[in-house]
Amino acid sequence: MKRILVVNVNWLGDTLFAGPFIKALKSGYPAASVAVLTHPRCREILEGNPCVDEIIAYDEKKEHASLSARLSLIFKLRKKGFDAVFILRPSFSRSLILFLSGIPERIGYENKKSGFLLTRKIPLPAKEPHKADYFLNMAKSMGIDAADTNYELRVSGEDAEKADKILRGSGVREGEGFAVINAGGNWDLKRWPFENFARLGDEIVDRFGLRVVLTGAKKDIELAGRIKGLMRNAPVALCGATDLKTLAAIFKKARCVISNDSGPMHIAAAVKTPVVALFGPTSAFMTGPRGAGVSRVLWKDVGCEIPCYKLSCLDNKCMKAISVSDVIEALTGILS
Repeated sequence: MKRILVVNVNWLGDTLFAGPFIKALKSGYPAASVAVLTHPRCREILEGNPCVDEIIAYDEKKEHASLSARLSLIFKLRKKGFDAVFILRPSFSRSLILFLSGIPERIGYENKKSGFLLTRKIPLPAKEPHKADYFLNMAKSMGIDAADTNYELRVSGEDAEKADKILRGSGVREGEGFAVINAGGNWDLKRWPFENFARLGDEIVDRFGLRVVLTGAKKDIELAGRIKGLMRNAPVALCGATDLKTLAAIFKKARCVISNDSGPMHIAAAVKTPVVALFGPTSAFMTGPRGAGVSRVLWKDVGCEIPCYKLSCLDNKCMKAISVSDVIEALTGILS
């Protein structure tokens, strides 16, 4: 294989999980050029990856929603002359695009909806593994050594300078130790109560003498305000102030990151910052942190089936079961 295309998944955490697979693919075919077709929001995660030679944006709900835009993409892929494509997530629409693009070898997991469009069907694992292993199994099916299961994220000197500028501008002194709290999440049931984060923030200041920095997207500004309003020790709120790579650089400078199960939690693990990950309705066995640094997963069995996708749940007892003292105990272990 001289030219390989990888069709990526749509989320930040899953993109990091795909990293070990891409690394294994590059080691198995060192002379090959590897391109990744991905959602625009995942581009930053892939930029700077030495195993990725090209990034091709694909947004099926916006930029490529129309038939003409998809035909244009098909012609673009045809011109690139890929020898093989690995489809990381079964998708009829994407598999059809790749079939019409004339890519001769189309490799993916066996499935009823789009399996007939594949030239090589990989049997599904008997038991659903961690997402990183799910992707790596594709490389193993091709006879490629896939022993490295840790994902990573490269932070440039420019990213580090941006992070320093933001931190200094927010009052964090050079050399001052700080802990990051990432209280957001892509759905509410994955979020630890904000009042717990506020109590935790004050405990971090009192017990460890660390400054507290709140991170998140623009949509988390209100959440950060609630946490800040309950704290005795004013935290630094940076929600919406960073791009992904600058956020990664801030995480890398932190003593630790405490986060719900989310993309930023995986970014922190990817830059090897000690992480305390708070899990409730999702399974740490399938989507827990996989970076090479220290991580502690907190999860309490409250009798519910995991993973749980009951968005109508009014209790959220799985997240409420994790106490502030549980988090402090985990932090004591990783900061000592």
